[in-house]
Amino acid sequence: MRITVAGTGYVGLVTGVCLAEVGHDVTCVDVDEKKVKLMESGVSPIYEEGLEELMQKNFAAGRLHYTTDYQNAYKDSEAIFIGVGTPEMPDGSANLSYIATVSRQIAESVERDCLVVVKSTVPVGTNDKVEQFIKDFLVHDVKIEVASNPEFLAQGSAVHDTLHAARFIIGTESEKAEAKLKAIYEPFHIPIVSVNRRSAEMIKYACNDFLALKISYMNDIANLCELVGADIQDVAKGMSYDARIGANFLNAGIGYGGSCFPKDTKALKYLAQKNGYTLRTVEAAVEVNTRQKMRLFEKASERMITFQGLRVAVLGLAFKPGTDDLREAPALDNVKCLLEQGADVAAFDPVAEENFKKKFPEGQVEKGTITYVDSPEKALKDANICFVFTEWQQIRQLSPSVFKENMKTPLVYDGRNVYPVLEMKDAGVEYYSIGR
Repeated sequence: MRITVAGTGYVGLVTGVCLAEVGHDVTCVDVDEKKVKLMESGVSPIYEEGLEELMQKNFAAGRLHYTTDYQNAYKDSEAIFIGVGTPEMPDGSANLSYIATVSRQIAESVERDCLVVVKSTVPVGTNDKVEQFIKDFLVHDVKIEVASNPEFLAQGSAVHDTLHAARFIIGTESEKAEAKLKAIYEPFHIPIVSVNRRSAEMIKYACNDFLALKISYMNDIANLCELVGADIQDVAKGMSYDARIGANFLNAGIGYGGSCFPKDTKALKYLAQKNGYTLRTVEAAVEVNTRQKMRLFEKASERMITFQGLRVAVLGLAFKPGTDDLREAPALDNVKCLLEQGADVAAFDPVAEENFKKKFPEGQVEKGTITYVDSPEKALKDANICFVFTEWQQIRQLSPSVFKENMKTPLVYDGRNVYPVLEMKDAGVEYYSIGR
């Protein structure tokens, strides 16, 4: 099928590449000419395991194309997927301006009957508005239907999550739209859950916010474990055998980040308030997560008189391993506070360094300084204190002796519970983690 995908971020590019991988003829549209040329050369603008290989394979096979010419891309498409961003507004609502721009472009460009598929995460009822908006601005006498098809990919495993999804959720308002979207996904051989549009929109928020609730609950329990002498990892292990709870998302730490959970919890909270309802559980998750991000810094602040002039090793900058995404990453707020207090930060991240430099350029920042190094050992060299924010494999594989041998003062605050408590203690490391 001839398909166009609007947007080449995590959602749009991964969707387009995976649709091409199963045999569709896909054109990815982006407004940035440099980005298009980069993708045509086989280079992905985002870090995602396995993505570049599939980009190169399907581009060479003639099934994958990139362009800034949306008019030609949209006019003859059988289906157009919208995968542009819906960033958070100051009040927590979703910014739908990019959705509106693409919708207007589609309305003015399509010259045949077409199914418009919204993959972007949007508030309940948005697809209804998108369909009416497109119809209001249609130039040609064609029939347009809009379907909801939320994504459930995780950064760092987005390609696998798309090609081997547990299910596809499709929300349609006609049998024709349902049949067409099912036909698009038939080559994946993955179960399809077909509902109406508003239910599909709600499923996305309900899933993401449930996982955010689970993470925040475990972090709350971890904080209590510290006070009563329990170990959160033992608690989580015991919980994981309960089929009603499951084993996933039980790891305690310094909070969730990324492009989905922070934005989606706030958006659902806003939606509820707008409809006169209070989602107390979601509001609690947002509050717990906000507080959790700075828990290690607060612990360290109680231990240290000042960070002024101290060399601080920061291991991990991205919000999770496998991605260079910094959105809502705990490292952002913590490094900012360290620099404001005059610390000399040595930061290591195997992927996210360049993105972090855009926010904190190397050199003097606030009262402190920041340098970027290419190994954990270099970050630890002569450090007075170390913070672990991302559990990259290069960080996980460090032995306790590395901290003892390289640091001036082996004092470690681990936000991801990477290392065994007793092994760190036996190596002579003063070690603090979450809930242990």
